[in-house]
Amino acid sequence: MSSWLLDPEKRRFGAVCLLIALLGIGGGFCFGGLGGALWAALIALAFCLAFFLQIRRRAKKIRQFSHELDRVLHGASNVEWDQYAEGELAVLQSAVKKLTTELRDRAAALDREKVELADYLADISHQMRTPLTSVNLILSMLSNPALSEEQRLECTRDLQRMMQRMDWLINALLKMSRLDSNTAHLKKEEVAVPLLVRRAAEPLAVSMELRGQELILDLQEVSYQGDFAWSVEAVGNILKNCMEHTPAGGKITVRAKENPLYCEIAVEDTGKGIDPADLPHLFERFYRGKNADAQSIGIGLALSRMIVAEQNGTLKAENRPEGGACFMIRFYKGTV
Repeated sequence: MSSWLLDPEKRRFGAVCLLIALLGIGGGFCFGGLGGALWAALIALAFCLAFFLQIRRRAKKIRQFSHELDRVLHGASNVEWDQYAEGELAVLQSAVKKLTTELRDRAAALDREKVELADYLADISHQMRTPLTSVNLILSMLSNPALSEEQRLECTRDLQRMMQRMDWLINALLKMSRLDSNTAHLKKEEVAVPLLVRRAAEPLAVSMELRGQELILDLQEVSYQGDFAWSVEAVGNILKNCMEHTPAGGKITVRAKENPLYCEIAVEDTGKGIDPADLPHLFERFYRGKNADAQSIGIGLALSRMIVAEQNGTLKAENRPEGGACFMIRFYKGTV
């Protein structure tokens, strides 16, 4: 009885039943005397009983529904929502089912991100440990007073190379994190491809000359809408990869063309090409292929693809029929 008095809905239901009974009895008495009043009372009683049973059934369903929600909050995954797919709980059931499915997907995604983050941290620690070990070794050698001037200069050059490697690694990781977190705001301006390629190739000019490599530019006067500075980073990483995998005296060719759909930049080399087993993983972070250089870190190509993708473009790699690798960048003029 106390639950009826405390529950506003049940109090309203009791008041409605009492009103219907009184109206029915009064109407039956007026039109049919005592017999009519009795029939009216029986009909009102049957109606109220049926309505009471329906409310009781609905309350039981709501309690079961609340219990299932509590199980979901405690991590249960074997909840059967189909039993609530009919009647007035159907709309609520559909919304809750969608919500729980989305929450589970987000929880699974967070678990995957935790694993990936742990792997990234392990990879970064490994990549930093190698040059730091070399730096400590070089510093201990430099502290030796018996070291000749020539040896001291060689150690200084090695130290400079190690510091440059760590600086490049840290900058590349920072750029990747900005792209991951959507905090890098890439511009949308007219980018002239010939100027872009020449600017990207400038830092590699001395290294290519020492290797006796030839850079061939076959560039049409084409352009696209993008960010010049970030694009220089992307193309520069690709050129650097081709330089490292092209033998002395080899050639690196850059071609650019345009059609109504996209602007295309193709970078080709005359190296050994890409191992077929490496092709599916070439743009993964920290992936080092079978023919990777000992100093390779494995994030340059991954960063290039991220930058290109942020500018409505695609980057893919393949082997040329005549030998060597080909990297193809396409900046689309519409949404892809």
